Amino acid sequence: MNPQTPRQGSGSGFIWDREGHIVTNFHVIQKADEYMVTLADNSNWLAKHVGSAPSKDLAVLKIEAPRDRLKPIKRGYSADLQVGQTVLAIGNPFGLDQTLTTGIISGLGREIISVTGRSIRNVIQTDAAINPGNSGGPLLDSSGRLIGVNTAIYSSSHVYAGIGYAVPVDLVIRFVPQLIQYHSIQTPSLNFLGVDDFVIHKLKINHMLPSDVSGVMVQAVMPGGAADLAGLKELRLDEAGNLILGDLIMQLDEMPITNTNSLLDALEMRKVGDEVQLVVLRNNKKIKLKARLQDWRNEQ
Repeated sequence: MNPQTPRQGSGSGFIWDREGHIVTNFHVIQKADEYMVTLADNSNWLAKHVGSAPSKDLAVLKIEAPRDRLKPIKRGYSADLQVGQTVLAIGNPFGLDQTLTTGIISGLGREIISVTGRSIRNVIQTDAAINPGNSGGPLLDSSGRLIGVNTAIYSSSHVYAGIGYAVPVDLVIRFVPQLIQYHSIQTPSLNFLGVDDFVIHKLKINHMLPSDVSGVMVQAVMPGGAADLAGLKELRLDEAGNLILGDLIMQLDEMPITNTNSLLDALEMRKVGDEVQLVVLRNNKKIKLKARLQDWRNEQ
């Protein structure tokens, strides 16, 4: 064994369909000017970039390989996974191609931060060995079905330390077709800027908000955005220069909103174009508003 130093930007991926779409992590191809895909038969194929979702750390490439060389991965489900379940990880750690490691699911419902600073939720935690170069490779169940995309490791030395993370396949199945069709993902949003959660806590301490309410306060609405069209009020000053609090979103449909993360969770369960009912606190009175969700304008 005389392993070569892996090339900068090397990583793993898997075949999505017989049209030549390849799924990997966004951070693997983030700074690339050219893409080369090596299949299991060691054939090399120039690839073109189809689409990326930085906030989900997903990307899709496409190669023009013959259909008989393209064997799409079988897809499983991540909603019914259990801690202790056997998993396998395939990838190219340190430039060593077609490496298989095995382990178990050691945690579910984890949260990691994407390159955009937004959270990726319901991430799978595994103790299967994942190292640099594994990123973008498949995490499989014992039947060989895709259940996640290996994405990150938790280690101060940036090598295997017993904790790896994978984006769940249910998320992948949801967003990859959007990347293929639209080249980006559609993220349901109200398109407004919210007040930081810690500021809400300060407002309660200073008795500017009732202590028994929770939610997300509107700091500024984007002109023409869903929040603007729904009539949500933002933070503003009156003629005397006094601060008037923005609307506090307390509920979206039947889901209570306690903080920014709970609002993002509620929105991710909807689609662009869905109409939702909001319960907001305005001048210490609860009112109901309807909003039609739009695509998040800041995805890129």
